[in-house]
Amino acid sequence: MARQELFTAVVGDIMDKLGFLHQFMPPQIQPLSADMVVIGRAMTVLEADVFEERAAPRHNPVMEKPFGLMLEALDDLKPNEVYVCTGASPRYALWGELMSARALRLGAAGAVVDGYLRDTAGILASGFPAFSYGSYAQDQGPRGKVIDFRMPLEIGGLSLRPGDIVFGDVDGVLAVPREAEREVFIGAIEKARGEKLVQKAIEGGMSASEAFRKFGIM
Repeated sequence: MARQELFTAVVGDIMDKLGFLHQFMPPQIQPLSADMVVIGRAMTVLEADVFEERAAPRHNPVMEKPFGLMLEALDDLKPNEVYVCTGASPRYALWGELMSARALRLGAAGAVVDGYLRDTAGILASGFPAFSYGSYAQDQGPRGKVIDFRMPLEIGGLSLRPGDIVFGDVDGVLAVPREAEREVFIGAIEKARGEKLVQKAIEGGMSASEAFRKFGIM
């Protein structure tokens, strides 16, 4: 129903009214194609910058693995989950075509990365919903590693927990806290349907002021 009737603006409006004022990710996180929509539960992933692909034995054994825990995180995706990654500097791509292929196979809903992706043509051909700063081919291999997954994250002031609903379209990406999701989506559907009535009234000649007085929506 959310895919058919909702868009991020109306969901964000409802969360504002409920007191959730910091639920959008940074505005530079955009869909790879304007028609892409992602909605699903967050599978959170934490990335960190490194300066060599495979380190000599260290205190943290993750540093000895290419990509760190990225492959384990990718393989742990469940149906209708969204791979959400942050923590890295924007020096390299956090998502690519082969990752999309694996995510599709697992039934994942999409990927949202606080940084760049690469293999743009391949991802577009697959139709997999991917959101990022844009396209940049430089590889994460010698530059970044996943150091943990399925833990709380913060992205641009937004606190995100595993299982929160992630919803993204051409106007941005937001997160709906699990404890408020029912109230948020019921309110958003009511508002979206009400906005259609307002639009018809305005198209029929009603002024914006009169429409707001009558419907309380604008």
